[in-house]
Amino acid sequence: MPPVVEFIKLNKPEKAKSLCLLAEEFFAQRKRVLILVEDDNQALTLDRFMWTWNKGSFLPHVWDNGAVECHEESIAIGTRQHNSNGASVLIAARPCRVEFMRQFKHVIEFAETYDQTLVEAARDRFRAWRESGYEPRMRK
Repeated sequence: MPPVVEFIKLNKPEKAKSLCLLAEEFFAQRKRVLILVEDDNQALTLDRFMWTWNKGSFLPHVWDNGAVECHEESIAIGTRQHNSNGASVLIAARPCRVEFMRQFKHVIEFAETYDQTLVEAARDRFRAWRESGYEPRMRK
């Protein structure tokens, strides 16, 4: 079955909160999540933010930096296109190859409307999904 592909519109460069909200949503549905970010700096920042972003909640997560085993964790933060925790949900906070993303049941991408270059990149990714035979949609 092809993955559900959704794009989320971001009007401000505040992706970390969106990543946490999405991870919390899928964790509540008992789904494993992989959050893919650009680099180690973003991974470390998100790892720290997940501990403090919402005082009333806890998101069990791990930063897949190669130093720890991730296969048991419900939420993994990574920089490599590698599904280290057997996730069914990919939250792509950076562009990924469609071939990699096809292994997931649900893929979330972002349309960052606050920057014209990022808007064009999101349109290209949306188009690439369509050209690959998928039906991406904007998430409400």
